[in-house]
Amino acid sequence: MSDLSFVSALLIGLAGGVHCVGMCGGIVGAFAYAVPKNSVMLPYTLAYNFGRITSYIVAGSITGWAGYLFAQQINQGIVILQFVSGVFLFLLGLYVAGWWQGLSKIENFGSKFWQVIRPWSKKLLPFKSPIHALPYGMIWGWLPCGLVYSVLTWSLASGSALQGAMIMAGFGLGTLPIMLLMATGFDNIQQLIQNPKTKVLMGLLLIIFAINQLFQAISASIQ
Repeated sequence: MSDLSFVSALLIGLAGGVHCVGMCGGIVGAFAYAVPKNSVMLPYTLAYNFGRITSYIVAGSITGWAGYLFAQQINQGIVILQFVSGVFLFLLGLYVAGWWQGLSKIENFGSKFWQVIRPWSKKLLPFKSPIHALPYGMIWGWLPCGLVYSVLTWSLASGSALQGAMIMAGFGLGTLPIMLLMATGFDNIQQLIQNPKTKVLMGLLLIIFAINQLFQAISASIQ
């Protein structure tokens, strides 16, 4: 499935960065208080984000493997999953643009699991060194997030654990710039990204990706 590429997922992560500001802005803002005084922030930020992206990769490999099992049992299973992922991506575009908020309800599905693992992150605070920010990021990588769930449907539709992992790696790297910018200049970047025009533009880009995804699924189903 050529359209479910590493580069495409990276671009989705970049476009979805406006959601990261709203979802993770508070986390990044409070992150500084966990870092020892007079310490350089960047090593801690990089370690946290490496841990976060690692969790995305693990989740992507699991969903990709699940997609493989589904495709083995259902006729045109991959095509069905590709269509579902296109729908989710379209809804994500509407969500990011501020035109529909229903996707937030999907985040509730992961809330029970999150409530179980979240207390473990508190045991890592405050950070003694950058390496302690790594497992902290791995835990927060499982934060219920409609953006992450939408991209996980791409991993599911890949029908491969390896491809699913690569998709989520690309997505995670795509979200990295906005997360680093928030860590170094939180107030300014938040004002820029939260601008309604910026949100609409990013939402439209996601919708374009979704339409392409749906077109690919429909074309494959009629061949």
